[in-house]
Amino acid sequence: MRKRLLLVSGALAATAAVGYAQFVSYDTADITKTANGKAFVQLFGALHQLYLKPLDDNKLMNGAIKGMIASLDDEFTYYVEAQANQTDQEDLTGEFFGIGIQLVASNADGTGAKVDTVFKTGSAVQGGVQAGDVFLKIGDKDVSTLPLNDVVRLVRGAKGTKVNITFGRGKSTYTVTLERQPVTIVSVEQTVLPNNVGYIALSTFYSDKVNEQFAAAVQNMKKKGITKLILDLRDNGGGLLSSGVFVADQFMQKGPIVSLRDGKGKTQVYDTAKNQPTDYTGQLVVLINKNSASASEIVAGALQDTKRATILGETSYGKGVAQTPVELVNGAQVRIVANEWLTPNGRQIQKIGITPDVKVEDNRRPLPLNFSGSGVKAGSKLTLDVGGKAVEVVADKDGKFTYTAPPADQPRSDVQGVAVVNPATDAELKAALQQFK
Repeated sequence: MRKRLLLVSGALAATAAVGYAQFVSYDTADITKTANGKAFVQLFGALHQLYLKPLDDNKLMNGAIKGMIASLDDEFTYYVEAQANQTDQEDLTGEFFGIGIQLVASNADGTGAKVDTVFKTGSAVQGGVQAGDVFLKIGDKDVSTLPLNDVVRLVRGAKGTKVNITFGRGKSTYTVTLERQPVTIVSVEQTVLPNNVGYIALSTFYSDKVNEQFAAAVQNMKKKGITKLILDLRDNGGGLLSSGVFVADQFMQKGPIVSLRDGKGKTQVYDTAKNQPTDYTGQLVVLINKNSASASEIVAGALQDTKRATILGETSYGKGVAQTPVELVNGAQVRIVANEWLTPNGRQIQKIGITPDVKVEDNRRPLPLNFSGSGVKAGSKLTLDVGGKAVEVVADKDGKFTYTAPPADQPRSDVQGVAVVNPATDAELKAALQQFK
């Protein structure tokens, strides 16, 4: 059975992994055979004997593991602690028990949480939760400054259990008790644009549900007689290598899709396209931006090399390596860069990216207004006129103040799987439509 690999930008994915038993050939006793190994054991003992404050052995060992990985100076080889790994495994299955919402960070530093989308099914919609509501408390715990992933873990739980959440809405607050019910992650959105142009957006390759959902979307387009299709991979940071290959194969009838090269320089074709009656064979434009990474680049690279599609947008992220995830006995996981991958023409895109055939800047999220200043009394409140709207800022202890406007809201459907797009305000999408003329 082929080993499953990750192709993810940053810390966004997990999968069934290589187990601990496969590495028992390196015995733990080997650690003390080196001077540094003996020093590690010596230090651990010295800390327990001499350190002034109580020690947390789990925290010490986690720090040692993270330090070992950090010494590789490889951003894509990283450690995922047990709690985060459990959440990632739930995300990978595409199903978990929650309240039926999608969250985004509520603070500029990535902390806090607010409701981005309320699904049509689930206890949140029944409880009157709305998009834009901000999480203040879960139970009695203040979550307003917790990391977003920590809030997600608190919201999820066992099927049928209940959670009390206090939300902020404008200047008011409300508390509601919601039951955790089955939630299915939908990673594929679709719609039909004017002149019968199909549109499919894929937000991630990080779910076991991706292949099924994407295949269904392609077949839906074929049933509608679509012969001009836009595939949107913007902001898709990647996921499973197998899913990237699957998506590319929906548009290719022959030839290699991607190859892998290991540390010894051995290169092997990972998978080859199959001519299937379910394939979409019409015109195709693929949208990418600077956040399209890994598996997204697998798809774009394969379709570009074979001239199967026009690649339009910005140069992609440039993640040309694949990780092998290893499950550790403590419930954590380490994701180890084990291969680099190559496009059908043998291109290695690590730190290079996919250069689009047609370059168009992604204008959907313009840089929000921001400013800073100084020279006022600490704690002073300043009210400034920003575009006719009063904005209040508070100076810090050094008399400095900053302001960053919230990013503009993007149109979203409250029905999972339905895309909401507007070519009039989306330069890439507008240019893609012009490719069919």
